[in-house]
Amino acid sequence: MRKYEFSWDLIGDIDAGRPNLGRMVDLDVYRLMQFTMRDVIEQKLGGEAADKIFYDAGLIAGTEFYKHYIDPANTLEEFVSKTQRLLKEKHIGILRVEEESAANGKVVLTVDEDLDCSGLPELEYEICIYDEGFIAGLFQSFTNVPWNAKEIDCWCTGARTCRFMVTKK
Repeated sequence: MRKYEFSWDLIGDIDAGRPNLGRMVDLDVYRLMQFTMRDVIEQKLGGEAADKIFYDAGLIAGTEFYKHYIDPANTLEEFVSKTQRLLKEKHIGILRVEEESAANGKVVLTVDEDLDCSGLPELEYEICIYDEGFIAGLFQSFTNVPWNAKEIDCWCTGARTCRFMVTKK
């Protein structure tokens, strides 16, 4: 039996549980949790497995986010508009679509002020693997077709925005 299979019940009644502190937490505390968890997973299972775990977790999160907050969206424009508004309202990032080719099953989008990496030092690699899965989950939920998302530019590689190529599988 799985103890932590995702359910919105695990989110709980935040307003009742945190009547004084509320819903907000500092970004450094969120990143502390994310990067220490990633460090432990990488130490125990290796970098490739850690990437897969974070992508798959993002995929579940994107799927659940779509079902809970966005659905229904009947057109790509409505889907993008709702997603942009929610990501900004929830302080996740500022979404922009740079290129869209529905016929070719390809979308290029950016996320400015990304929750996971904006403000981090430059590295030699992209780090927003959870975001890749999250974005793929959003698109899969909207279209009912599998999608893949790959970060092609990152704050951590000097781009100062996160850019993702999203393609139908």
